[in-house]
Amino acid sequence: MTDMRKAARGSEMPDGRMEERMELRFASRMKDYEEGIFQVLNEKKEELVRQGRTVYNLSVGTPDFQPRQDIMDAVAEAARRPENYKYALRDLPELTEAVIGRYRKRYGVKLEPEEIMSVYGSQEGIAHIGLSLCDKDDIVLVPDPGYPIFAIGPSLAGARLMTYDLTEENHYLPDLEALGELADKAKFMIVSYPMNPICKCAPRSFYEALIPWARKHELLIIHDNAYSDIIYDGRKGISILSVPGAKEVCVEFYSLSKSFNYTGARMGFLTGNKELVQNFKKLRSQIDYGTFLPVQYGAIAALTGPDEPVLEQCEEYRKRRDALCGGFRSIGWNVPDSEGTMFAWAPIPEGFEDDTAFVMELMERTGVLCTPGSSFGKLGKGHVRFALTLPVETITQAVQAVKESGILP
Repeated sequence: MTDMRKAARGSEMPDGRMEERMELRFASRMKDYEEGIFQVLNEKKEELVRQGRTVYNLSVGTPDFQPRQDIMDAVAEAARRPENYKYALRDLPELTEAVIGRYRKRYGVKLEPEEIMSVYGSQEGIAHIGLSLCDKDDIVLVPDPGYPIFAIGPSLAGARLMTYDLTEENHYLPDLEALGELADKAKFMIVSYPMNPICKCAPRSFYEALIPWARKHELLIIHDNAYSDIIYDGRKGISILSVPGAKEVCVEFYSLSKSFNYTGARMGFLTGNKELVQNFKKLRSQIDYGTFLPVQYGAIAALTGPDEPVLEQCEEYRKRRDALCGGFRSIGWNVPDSEGTMFAWAPIPEGFEDDTAFVMELMERTGVLCTPGSSFGKLGKGHVRFALTLPVETITQAVQAVKESGILP
């Protein structure tokens, strides 16, 4: 048996002998999780701030809106009760009923209590659900470009990742016919619309084709539905569970982070196929003792409250989208309008070949900070992502800074 502790030479002791210390060995997968470009960008941003430069941070997708007052009041009131500091152990029945009511009202979907469980936001759920589904080397299909956790989650479970391309030629939808043979071998497929980072939506007809296709290939579908309340130009954000037959092969992650600005509370839900939900709940019961009860009470307030603030917030995001995308187009950078999400996705300007190098130069010359598209997969190369997390007036100033910098051809 190999001894995992390896002696390494350390500092010299007073008697001249070298002190030996243990060399720490980490899992080989950790090489895939380097902070990389995000750490570099943050360090550069901090440098500009120290220099007194104006920085327009459009890189991180953290909403700048506040939660509704009644949501904050519900959390605060619950936090004043000592009994709410015990292990929750389960979801409150009122919370489950609130999810049932939200899905019925918002999506026209009927859910049963056994088809619902809470998670610490969609990201945590996607990170761990593969552990309840995959054996080592099972194949999982993930999108390219795609949000990083779509690949990281299954990889933690030892799955083999196979990407499917999202291209303009296929309207940024997976080519189901081309994936047929691979689908026969795969355990599950992750799908997400409206899609971060590419800011595209899928029509209902896509889901109506996806569900029977998945049944045919005995493939489970995991749908990330984080942005269906942030969608533009008359499009409708739907739940995949509204498609007939979806519950046979599908579960959906639904998050309160973006719709209700509840990001720090970490509250989301897995809904859909009862067997998949209960299987995942069994796994999480071994590693988690339930969501902090004041957070649950805040979620109840969010889910049972009025829709008007959500719609008003979406309209504000639309104004920001128009200011950013339309603003950049007006100065010669072809940034297409986002169809949904709180982001915008753009090809880098002509004359640049490397998206990371462009992001660094853009920040240095203008103070505008965005995210390199290559952070989201090989098909993200040559693109950048902007977060719509600044007011219209500030976004307009950022566009003007780019114009005055001369960075565009």
